[in-house]
Amino acid sequence: MVHPEILCQSPIFRGIAPDDLHELFRQIHYQVKAYQKNDLITMAGDICDRLLIIQQGSVKAEMTDYSGKTIKIEDMSAPWPLATAFLFGKENRFPVTVSATSDVEMVSIPKTEFVKLLQLNALILNNYLNTISTRAQFLSQKLKFLSFKTIKQKIAHFLLEKAGDRLQTVEIQQSQGQLAEMFGVTRPSLARTLGEMVQEGLIETDRRYIKILDKVRMSQLLMG
Repeated sequence: MVHPEILCQSPIFRGIAPDDLHELFRQIHYQVKAYQKNDLITMAGDICDRLLIIQQGSVKAEMTDYSGKTIKIEDMSAPWPLATAFLFGKENRFPVTVSATSDVEMVSIPKTEFVKLLQLNALILNNYLNTISTRAQFLSQKLKFLSFKTIKQKIAHFLLEKAGDRLQTVEIQQSQGQLAEMFGVTRPSLARTLGEMVQEGLIETDRRYIKILDKVRMSQLLMG
């Protein structure tokens, strides 16, 4: 069963009242699929011929690099849509492997039916275009991040991106284990590299906070 009161909070349906969204869904064909924690939802390379929206629960997206190492791309939770930028085009395949990190309900809308929604409601079309533009920007940044070869470069890029031009101290929301998974490294390797950066006078750490002591030297790391 679809829940419009949840889906109307999705970037795709933002600004549409639940009753209006319910009426729109009555005009198309869709499915609601249930997954248990750790279930595989899509594999990288699968044909992307439907729009998937998380209605309940959370998932993780992972990618395998050329060395066979698994790298977490991001965590997503309801009511986030999956692979919006890959629904159309010649190579419309899922770019990542998605698995459930909790019990999940997924709304599945075939591409032809989603096109009907775009034709029925201009706000959905506008939301979708904004969403795929934002995702393209995110993926561009992620590719840049994955191009860094050393753990120190990845940490430097991560911290400088979070700090921006004005901040010196950033709050780290992720645990060290989650960061290691995101960087595609082991937790001991991440801890060791953070310790090296402290000893080199690049950063100071205080529980969930990291202070950047030398942004110039941190930026120079990214050029090496």
